[in-house]
Amino acid sequence: MNYLDSLYWIHERTKFGIKPGVKRMEWMLSRLNHPERNIKAIHVGGTNGKGSTVAYLRTALVNNGYEVGTFTSPYIETFNERISLNGEPISNDAIVALVARVKTVSEAMEQETDLGVATEFEIITTMMYLYFGEIHPVDFVIVEAGLGVKNDSTNVIQPILSVLTSIGLDHTDILGHSYLDIAKDKGAIIKPHTPVIYAVKNEEALKYLRQLAIDLNAPAMEYDRDILVVSEADEFTYRYKDYEMENIALKMLGEHQKENAALAITALIDLFERQIIDIDFNKMIQGIENVQWKGRIEKVNDSPLIIIDGAHNKESVDALVDTIGRYYGLDKVDILFSAIKGKPISSMLTAFNTIANHFYVTGFEFPKALPKQTLYDEVEFKDKTLIDDYVDFIKNYQGEALLITGSLYFISEVKAKMGY
Repeated sequence: MNYLDSLYWIHERTKFGIKPGVKRMEWMLSRLNHPERNIKAIHVGGTNGKGSTVAYLRTALVNNGYEVGTFTSPYIETFNERISLNGEPISNDAIVALVARVKTVSEAMEQETDLGVATEFEIITTMMYLYFGEIHPVDFVIVEAGLGVKNDSTNVIQPILSVLTSIGLDHTDILGHSYLDIAKDKGAIIKPHTPVIYAVKNEEALKYLRQLAIDLNAPAMEYDRDILVVSEADEFTYRYKDYEMENIALKMLGEHQKENAALAITALIDLFERQIIDIDFNKMIQGIENVQWKGRIEKVNDSPLIIIDGAHNKESVDALVDTIGRYYGLDKVDILFSAIKGKPISSMLTAFNTIANHFYVTGFEFPKALPKQTLYDEVEFKDKTLIDDYVDFIKNYQGEALLITGSLYFISEVKAKMGY
């Protein structure tokens, strides 16, 4: 198969939906001689902030001369982004070679077992472990969990460090309807005797994670207890143990990004103290300060001002609203919104009410995208319009400020169609 054939075969797996559990992963990796056991993995889970935290970790390590693989989802501009080497997507030829190997194993599993068909995410995850565990070994692989952790395809590794960025009410139809339910799922990122860093606000969830870390003898580093951030306008001071770093100024906007950066810094300090890495702290901070992450409060046009952001749950919308006011000084913006199934649409829309000037609702081409009429009916804001052709709408937008948001999948399509 060529590259397009390979992508078609991968994407065709979406029809098999989501299948929680790691038995299919374990079978395929076993047939491939367990490439995942050959990597030094940092496992990153959570509801929001995973991608940014991965980017901070990767850039700091690369800045210190390490070769780093990353696994992230979803992609924003090109599919190959999901498996990247030092921040650059792997080649089309590498994708073709990986599919050739994994397709054979996947088909053997269908024929020889009763485990069923591998999903798209299982296929891509297997490709990643094969690439970094056998084809192109690297110093470290930073693995971003997909949906939850306990039954996520990535959760077949014994990491050298775990990071849990946050816990929010997302994917409640699968992970549970309370913070404690979600903590029990995402808490599976904590492995016996393996250091874990977490930033969890909900007291019930926090209590559960603290006890789990104790039970598993996992050294725990907790945000707002062990790790402190003192915010000073556009900069912040970081404190942990005897470490203090002042005047850290991120290119990534938002108070939540200071928290994500602090988790990454703590992870790097822990690896340094355990003599797993040898880093220049100035290069570490320089790398973290320069990180930019596509699709996160990304300005794509100046006049009129157009910002895109992949906020896809209540917590990320709250952070977005705060950042728009704090960094752009805007009281009101027009909002172009679309989303996928399984999201807390009502609470997301309500969170936008404080900054919404006018709601524009649309749909996009994705299997799990919510119909635009369904979304439109959910909007209780009085000034709202249903948009059939969002490309034409954006091209002819005459307002002062437009925020395009609701789903990372949506803004990925917007960037592709608009050439942003």
